[in-house]
Amino acid sequence: MSTPLFAIWQRLLWLLLTLAALLLAGCDNTKDPTYQGWVEAELIFVGPDEQGRIDTLAVREGDQVEKGMLLFTLDAELQLADVAMADASVKNAQLAYDRALALVKTSSGTQKTLEDAEAALRTAQARLNSAQTRLTRRKVYSPVTGSIQQIYFRGGELVTAGKPILAVLPPNNLKVRFFVNEATLPKLKLGDPVRVTCDGCDADIVARITFIARSSEFTPPVIYSMDERSKLVFLIEARTDRPERLRVGQPVSVALGAVP
Repeated sequence: MSTPLFAIWQRLLWLLLTLAALLLAGCDNTKDPTYQGWVEAELIFVGPDEQGRIDTLAVREGDQVEKGMLLFTLDAELQLADVAMADASVKNAQLAYDRALALVKTSSGTQKTLEDAEAALRTAQARLNSAQTRLTRRKVYSPVTGSIQQIYFRGGELVTAGKPILAVLPPNNLKVRFFVNEATLPKLKLGDPVRVTCDGCDADIVARITFIARSSEFTPPVIYSMDERSKLVFLIEARTDRPERLRVGQPVSVALGAVP
């Protein structure tokens, strides 16, 4: 009678040990390292090639734009005048070339005069093309598909060459940035998945590590003790396939370990 009872107790003990192991495993999962980070954007800044006054602004902050969509135009009075002058120069050069060609055909002119007239005509045509290009570029189109994040100047304001008028954010230019300590660094590699959580997010967002810094942040040029070395941190960046679920500047929590 004692043997069956012992077997029952042995089986019960085995079940208890199994349950304890599962609970410990569950506790270990909850202890996956978690780091505080934030969402950062790689903005595309769009500005004019030349100085000008903003004539029209075709978008507002928050608008979704497609690549090639008109963003803004600049006043084009000077460029129109340049095109008119260049066009007149082409017509005059064409007349000079035609006269030189006719004189050569009747042996009244020289080949040198014809060649000079032809060179002047090519130069005038090149200047016309340049003036037309400058006129065309007074209309600025979106270089990428994305959303308008910031507008720095409004209609009627004067903008210098190269000064950004607005910033466009392509969806894939969002990234999560966080820091890990020196001990954690060897455990990470490019392509590793991480879980990103934030206030208001419906569920964990999966991202993959795309950058691991080779040097620590805020490192003074001294020899560190073991205690000081533990305070060094390294920048990590990760990107997700669902960037629309994140917002620029949003604080997030990043958990390392297996992604369910």
